[in-house]
Amino acid sequence: MSDFLDDFLGYLEFERHASSETCRAYSSDIIQFLNFIDAGEQFNPRAVDRPTVRAFLAHVHNSGAAKSTAGRKLSTLRSFFKYLQREGAVAENPFAAVRRPRKERKLPKLLDEDEVRRLLEAPDPATFAGARDRAIIETLYSTGARVGELAAMNIEDVDFVAEVVRVRGKRKKERMLPLGSFAIEALLLYQEKREVLAGRIVTMHRRAIFINKFGGRLSDRSVRRMLDKYVVEVGIGRKISPHSLRHSFATHMLNRGADLRSVQELLGHASISTTQIYTPHHRSAQGHLQSGPPPGGRRVVVTWAGPTGRLEIATRPARLHAQR
Repeated sequence: MSDFLDDFLGYLEFERHASSETCRAYSSDIIQFLNFIDAGEQFNPRAVDRPTVRAFLAHVHNSGAAKSTAGRKLSTLRSFFKYLQREGAVAENPFAAVRRPRKERKLPKLLDEDEVRRLLEAPDPATFAGARDRAIIETLYSTGARVGELAAMNIEDVDFVAEVVRVRGKRKKERMLPLGSFAIEALLLYQEKREVLAGRIVTMHRRAIFINKFGGRLSDRSVRRMLDKYVVEVGIGRKISPHSLRHSFATHMLNRGADLRSVQELLGHASISTTQIYTPHHRSAQGHLQSGPPPGGRRVVVTWAGPTGRLEIATRPARLHAQR
């Protein structure tokens, strides 16, 4: 649609090391803006002034978009025009002085510990798909990884001896996450089932841990569809996503005694203010916590344990640092 857009997306991917998800989101927001101003192939960034910016933001608001969505679009276009300014395509950034709308602070959707247990026990590990699905859900809940990070995991990223997995987060930043014993058991069982299908795996996806029945790398969309199936199956009567497991991981960790900084590091948040969204859930649950070993009877490694015995891994931050 525009050479400026193509160049910017290349800059995001190769210089900023942005993920494919981020690039798609930026592209979508910028294309919406270009369509709004009817730029076509003849986009002239110098023609974009503050009245144009205000008109576009009013259009977004009037379309019923949430403040968080409007804020994201503003940030995208501010970054786009900052890049154009750096390249000499514009003299100033018309989005620079625009104040971001105050975002509603919505509490994340969570699963309680019983719902997590039901979800984890739903897949049938006797089948390939069931063993894979259980390994996926266990890994998501055990590590707090994003679904995109999980889908991108390769075989060499898992160290069963050190009980850690390497994930690549936003801007391709790597971090090592401890794996709980339930997740390790599920992954080992899945690896056995995966070996049976080794001849079917597509060559370019041989390194992928999680594969579909056709031998290709499992996509994050497929993981979402898989989780939807089990949510219905176990009777959880609301919309739950893979990110809900990440939210549940963080909140349950705090409820069991983890400090905010440790949870921030495990989640890969650049700012602790992002992690603080979980503290309201944490405070509301404090009065309901019970002392003693975690449900499921798993061993507690240091001083505090995780729900269903699946989060005891986070009590070993020293190992986490040692693997870097």
